[in-house]
Amino acid sequence: MTRREWRVPVGLILLSLVPVVAGASRVTELSTGPEMTPGNARFVADPLPVVVHIVGATVYCLLGAFQFVPSLRRHRWHRLAGRLLVPCGLAAALSGLWMTLAYDLPAHDGTLVNAFRLVFGAAMALAILLGLAAALRRDFTRHRAWMARGYAIGLGAGTQAFTHAPYLIMSGGEQPGANGRAVLMLAGWLINLAVAEWALRRPARGARSRPAHQPPVTAG
Repeated sequence: MTRREWRVPVGLILLSLVPVVAGASRVTELSTGPEMTPGNARFVADPLPVVVHIVGATVYCLLGAFQFVPSLRRHRWHRLAGRLLVPCGLAAALSGLWMTLAYDLPAHDGTLVNAFRLVFGAAMALAILLGLAAALRRDFTRHRAWMARGYAIGLGAGTQAFTHAPYLIMSGGEQPGANGRAVLMLAGWLINLAVAEWALRRPARGARSRPAHQPPVTAG
C-alpha cells in the first residue's frame, strides 16, 4: 500500500467523525435514562430506531471508508467487509425512513426537511441494493458506482455540518428556519453526490498517463 492510497479513506473517516461523535453522545445519553426534554422526547419514548440508525451508520461510514483503498479492493477483505456493510447501510437508510415517518416532527424542522429525508433515505437503500445486485452479476463497474453513491448519501450528515457552519457564523449563531435548514441539508447530500460522480467519471491514473494512440497492456 502507498501513502497516497490512504488520503481518501482518511478524509472520509475524518468527515464521518462529525455524525459518529454526535451519535455516540446520543446513545450514551439514552443509556443513562435521561430526563425527557423537548429535544430528546421522541428518542426517549422510542429509542430503537435511533439506536439502530446510529449503530448502522457508524459502522457503515467508518468501515466503508476502507473500501476506497484500491489495494484492498483487490483483496478478499473487500468482499468480507462488504458482507457487513450492506446490512449496516440498509439498517442506517431504513431506520432513517422509520424515524422520519414515526417520530413527531421536531420544532426546528419542517415538511420539506422530512421530504428530503424520505427521498435520500430511499435513494441510499436503492443504491446499496443495486450495487449488491451488480456484484452478484459480477458487473463490478456498476457495483462500484452504486456503492459509491450510497456511501455518499450515507455520509451526508458529515457534510451537512459544514454547509450549516457558514450560515451559523454569518447569523451570529442563530439557527436557520425550517426551509433554510432544508436547503442546507440538501446541499450536503448534493455536494457528496457531485464529488462521487466526479470521482467515478475521472479517468484512471494509468489511462491519463498513457498516450492516446497507445493501447492498454493486456496479459497473454
